[in-house]
Amino acid sequence: MQQALDAVLELLDIERIEVNVFRGHNPDEERARVFGGQVCAQALVAATRSIDQSQRDDGKLSTVHSLHSYFLRPGDPTVPILYEVDRIRDGRSFTTRRVVAIQHGRAIFNLAASFHIEEDGFSHQSDMPDVPEPESLPSRADLRAEQPEIFPAHWPDRPQPVDIRYVTDLPYKFAPGRPPKQLVWMKAMGTLPDDPALHKAVLAYISDMTLLDTAMMPHASPYYDSVMTASLDHMMWFHRPVRADGWMLYAMDSPSANGSRGFNRGTVYAHDGTLVASVAQEGLIRPINT
Repeated sequence: MQQALDAVLELLDIERIEVNVFRGHNPDEERARVFGGQVCAQALVAATRSIDQSQRDDGKLSTVHSLHSYFLRPGDPTVPILYEVDRIRDGRSFTTRRVVAIQHGRAIFNLAASFHIEEDGFSHQSDMPDVPEPESLPSRADLRAEQPEIFPAHWPDRPQPVDIRYVTDLPYKFAPGRPPKQLVWMKAMGTLPDDPALHKAVLAYISDMTLLDTAMMPHASPYYDSVMTASLDHMMWFHRPVRADGWMLYAMDSPSANGSRGFNRGTVYAHDGTLVASVAQEGLIRPINT
C-alpha cells in the first residue's frame, strides 16, 4: 500500500522547467481522462513552489488557506501537463497565485490559490458527527470482494493509495430515495513526509473522491452505466493543519441537483474531531441516451 501512495507522491513532485512553469506527469494506467484530484493537487503544488518563504524577515510561513478551481476540458492521460503560474500578488499577510494547466496548447484546468501567514486570532468550529471508529468498518476493498456486483465493472483491481471506509450506505447501490448525505472515513495508505504543504496537496487529491457520488444517492440509477459524471469546479478552505496519512472523516451533503448539475459540500475532520477543511463542488450528472 505504501508503494501505491509513493506513486501519488511521485506525481505530486512536479518538475520545474522554467521560473513559473512546471511539468506534471500522469500514472501509467488505462484511464479515459486524468483524475481531477490529481490535476488540482499538482496545480496546488505548483502554486506553493512559486512562493519563496525565505524572503520573509519574520520567519513566518505562508500556507494555503483556500483554492478555487475549474475543470475546463478532460485531461489526456497519455501526455504530461504543463502548469503555468501567475504570481498575482505577494502581500505582507496574503499571497495569491493563479495556475493554468495546459495540454495540447489548450487550458484544461485553472486554479486560484490564496496563502496566508501564520497568525493568532479567534477560533471556533462545528462539532464532528458521532460515528463508528474507522477500524470497525470494512474497507472498500473488502466490500468489493464481498459485493462485486455493486461496484462499477471498470474499476481497477490493484492496490489503492487511499483507504476509504463508508459509515453510510454505499453510493453505488440501486436504492432510490436515500438522503443526499454521506459519511466516509479516509486516509492516505501509508506514511507521508512531515511537510505541511504536501499534506494539504494530498488532501486536495483525496477530496475529489466520493464527493460527486453524494448528488446521485437519492436517484434510482446505477449511474456509472447510465450517467455521464465529471467535476466542473472544486473549492477548498483549509482551516487548520492536517495529516492526510491519519484518519479523516469526510461529511458530505448535496443541497441541490438540477439541469444535469449536482452541487455537493463537504467538511473534513481529523480523527480527534478537529475541523481541518471545507470543500464545495459542482459536478456534471448528465443522463445518457435520454
